[in-house]
Amino acid sequence: MQKVLLPILAVCFAAALAVMIFALNRPQEKAEFTPPPFESAAEQGVPDVPEDLGYSSPYKEGMSYRFSVCGNVTIEGGKAVVYLTNAEENTALIKLRVLDENGEMLGETGLIKPNEYVKYVALSRELPQGTKIKLKIMGYEPQTYRSAGAATLNTTIGGQSDQ
Repeated sequence: MQKVLLPILAVCFAAALAVMIFALNRPQEKAEFTPPPFESAAEQGVPDVPEDLGYSSPYKEGMSYRFSVCGNVTIEGGKAVVYLTNAEENTALIKLRVLDENGEMLGETGLIKPNEYVKYVALSRELPQGTKIKLKIMGYEPQTYRSAGAATLNTTIGGQSDQ
């Protein structure tokens, strides 16, 4: 019995080893990277924003870029009024995502170049006043699209931000 068992185990081991070597050495398909699109509605310069929208430039220690955005987000025609602005002195590209309190994405801008701003973000659903949202601002290195950091601001529709 032992004379038969040893050759069977050797064959099983050799087969397992061959399968493992094949699996580790076969060519891997590389996923094609597609950079995010630029924002088609972006405008040059700095916007003239109504004072009651809480437009400010929050800054987190260690961030490699500056931005401005409305802390008091209002809704206009199914779009969130955010006035996301990429500071002129930046080299990073930025974009904004509007998230609900559970982190589900409600809308996002395209990439915004330095010295550009976007007034609106289209939303996937209607949000009543008082709805809690998060504004996630993400920075990207312009050549590689690698992360330049992110900041998240908590606010409500028609409310004040918690920075």
